[in-house]
Amino acid sequence: MSRAMEPRIGLRTNLRPFIQQLWQVFLVGLTIGLERTVIPALAERDFGLERGSVTALFAFVISFGIVKAAMNFASGRLSETYGRRPVLIWGWLAALPIPLMLYWAPSWGWIVAANVLLGVNQGFAWSMTVTAKLDIVRQGERGLATGLNEFAGYTGVALAGIATGYLASRFDPRLSLLVFGLVVAVVALASALIWFTETLPLARAEAQARAAAGGAVVGAPLTAGRAMALVTWRSLPMQAVAQAGSIEKFVDAAMWVLVPVFLTTQGASLVEIAWVSGAYGLVWGTGQLVTGPLSDRIGRKKPTVAGFVICAGGIAAFPLVTGVAAWAALAAVTGFGMALLYPTLIAAMGDLAPPEWRGSILGAYRFWRDLGYALGALAMGIVSDLAGNPAAGFWFTAITMCGSAMWLIFALPETHLTGDQAK
Repeated sequence: MSRAMEPRIGLRTNLRPFIQQLWQVFLVGLTIGLERTVIPALAERDFGLERGSVTALFAFVISFGIVKAAMNFASGRLSETYGRRPVLIWGWLAALPIPLMLYWAPSWGWIVAANVLLGVNQGFAWSMTVTAKLDIVRQGERGLATGLNEFAGYTGVALAGIATGYLASRFDPRLSLLVFGLVVAVVALASALIWFTETLPLARAEAQARAAAGGAVVGAPLTAGRAMALVTWRSLPMQAVAQAGSIEKFVDAAMWVLVPVFLTTQGASLVEIAWVSGAYGLVWGTGQLVTGPLSDRIGRKKPTVAGFVICAGGIAAFPLVTGVAAWAALAAVTGFGMALLYPTLIAAMGDLAPPEWRGSILGAYRFWRDLGYALGALAMGIVSDLAGNPAAGFWFTAITMCGSAMWLIFALPETHLTGDQAK
């Protein structure tokens, strides 16, 4: 049930709702992680996908990215009207059919359709855990809050990938996904209904306090179009963060699909693939415990740019080495790069967004960020198919990451503790 909250911000003051949000994002991570190892490896065996057709294989990531991007923006707008908690609950309702669809799927089209619902779930549920955390912390705690949030979420992604890899190697792969997915979805929905505190009153109280102190940036209501315009072109700092968020998803799409397929062609088992993917997710997740708070001390820009460069190096070297140990090491390097850039980008957009517009601004940012799944998957698929070699997809991703880093260097000012910069 929703609980009334005093309009006081700060992590210590709101520790209980913060823990509730961490639990929720961990479950969201488990939900997306259940596909990371098993589904790409079964594409040809169970669903008849033609060997070497990377674009067709990426179709389920493309559908996920497009829908999640749209739902990110929609959830931000809806959460400012109805609250964070109802939107979170809607996200979990969308997740319930996913394990059933994966189990009964007669064709790859069903997997693509299941990922449409996964996009709704992630766009609503994960978005609300981020927005709710930024509602309850001070500006100097945003890096810590986003670091903890993404640590919980991507630890869930990694653990689900490892767990389902082991389960699928011992039992029927589809049955493993069915049981694992249903347990997670039911527990998450029950937790959201019983144990999640509404935080929208805190955002509204913060906005009123800032307005009373003369800190309002723009007095007019923020329409959906204006929020998207701010993030896309009107605010150059927001634009820089948005493009970076989109491009960094190229790396995650590659680790989600390109890496398992590549490892399968190299003769790796499901358990070995699970550990390589898990190394990426675990380093990404746990690293954010350090990198999020680090950005509260040294700023957002330096760790973000460093993360892009490290990711580019890790992903470019992937097809150049052999052996599970070497692949796992490169996956860990790539995960460390993601740990540097991922929470700092969210915190930077949180710095730039006025509190009364936070849901809409973060929704617009997450629209562009997760559209990167679709854009990256489509581009990598086309490049790999044209080249006749999946290695081309890795190198394409590395090049785009370097280009995005250059954009950040020249277009993004330091946002930490500098006040609102949306113009």
